[in-house]
Amino acid sequence: MSKARFLILQLLVKLRQICIDPSIIYDNYDGGSNKLDTLINIINEYSANGHKMLVFSSFKTALNLVKTRLDKEKIKYYMIDGGVNSKSRINMVDDFNLRNDIKVFLITLKAGGTGLNLASADVVIHLDLWWNPQAENQATDRAHRIGQKNTVEVIHLISKGTIEEKILELQNKKRMLSDKLIDGEIRDKNILSELTEE
Repeated sequence: MSKARFLILQLLVKLRQICIDPSIIYDNYDGGSNKLDTLINIINEYSANGHKMLVFSSFKTALNLVKTRLDKEKIKYYMIDGGVNSKSRINMVDDFNLRNDIKVFLITLKAGGTGLNLASADVVIHLDLWWNPQAENQATDRAHRIGQKNTVEVIHLISKGTIEEKILELQNKKRMLSDKLIDGEIRDKNILSELTEE
């Protein structure tokens, strides 16, 4: 990969993080985060109505900020990231599914994309968007497991006028192309070879 492309990818990641909370990138930033405020409001409202939630993010740093906010609000939660061993994961998942006093499970997208059965949750919140909609779908499926009795509501928190809107647009294009390929609407065998890197 060229240096220029690597730099662009780094900048795109930073832009995504700024959408969550600029303090992830800027040490001196103390202006707050509309997205985290909105998330906490959603969590308070839904937990008061008896719902259990899965909150996904690509960034552990973002979930650490959410943890701080949940601690302030005295909301009980569990968190899984890449550093949690498999035995602890199983214990947390079982505990979350059995207990009514723990309403929130924070999960990094990579650590919790597969293998977890969290059917006691009926709300899935994506704090940020991923380039690949399939990764998000896999994460959402943690709540759509055997034993799920409720309709699962999926919430995407998207900052208006930011790179997140562009990612959403890209995801929708990928989804449409994928659907057309699967449904057989695209029959031209050369179509795949004509797709550009962009």
